[in-house]
Amino acid sequence: MFSGASNLADGVDKAFAVIFGISIFLLILITAVMVWSLFRFNKKRHKEAMQFSGSVKLEITWIVIPFIIVLIMFYYGWQGFKPMRNVPKDAMEINAIGRMWEFEFNYGNGKISKDTLVLPLNKAIKLNLISEDVNHSLFIPAFRLKEDMVPGYDNYMWFIPTKEGTFDILCAEYCGLLHSGMLGKAVVKAEPDYDNWLANLTITDRNAEPEGLTILKDNSCLSCHSLDGSKLIGPSFKGLYGSERTVVTENGETTTITAMEEYVKSSIYEPNKEVVKGFNKGLMQSYIDVVSEEEVDKISEYLKTIGVDE
Repeated sequence: MFSGASNLADGVDKAFAVIFGISIFLLILITAVMVWSLFRFNKKRHKEAMQFSGSVKLEITWIVIPFIIVLIMFYYGWQGFKPMRNVPKDAMEINAIGRMWEFEFNYGNGKISKDTLVLPLNKAIKLNLISEDVNHSLFIPAFRLKEDMVPGYDNYMWFIPTKEGTFDILCAEYCGLLHSGMLGKAVVKAEPDYDNWLANLTITDRNAEPEGLTILKDNSCLSCHSLDGSKLIGPSFKGLYGSERTVVTENGETTTITAMEEYVKSSIYEPNKEVVKGFNKGLMQSYIDVVSEEEVDKISEYLKTIGVDE
């Protein structure tokens, strides 16, 4: 608290302190009045009950005073928020991409880092926030910043890192089964160290990624099926191709099949026809109008390459 690592932290901390201070003051005041009333108007003191029809002064008081308090809190909140939308013209732009369940940071020219955002000290940064699947939210507590990443919506955040060090990044929007594991780090370096790091960052060739993997990512298949053997909503893709699978058919019969091209195609186009035993049917809809047969073939080719499930 009160030790933020960005230029915007002081405004947020001040707003928090004002709102928290007012809340504590009112809590103490209201509690004190309640306790005083218990003793002052206790039945044992033989106080006679009185009837009254209203009080204009009282009505005005409990309207005006809360209104002034709300305006004070709004003022400090607005003072903290307003600078967050005024991006300096010389800000360095980085694309921050959220997907189930990782963050990726694109610095341009093929320079990409996963789950680690590296930044130069005392330089204005603008993060263009992009989601490739569902709603996410990029939250950097030390910078006092949180903004949503919504598919199809252009959002951003900007800041100036003011302290060197490593700071937590979290996803603050529930985005699925592994939401709690969608974590990252913001690493702030002196500018010469940052320039050296960026110069030595390996260029990522997007064209080198298998087409089948790209198709799986583009259709959010990896939100329900892992590539490493871990169990999600659906069975893992690891070791799928060529393996023996125990499935439950539409008629409720249990049988064993070999996962080849036809099985992959059937699973994409008729997902409830043969459901792997231990998983629920009805969770996946048909992709027959979304994924072409040519793309299904590319998915099958990719599945052949990702190892044997252990």
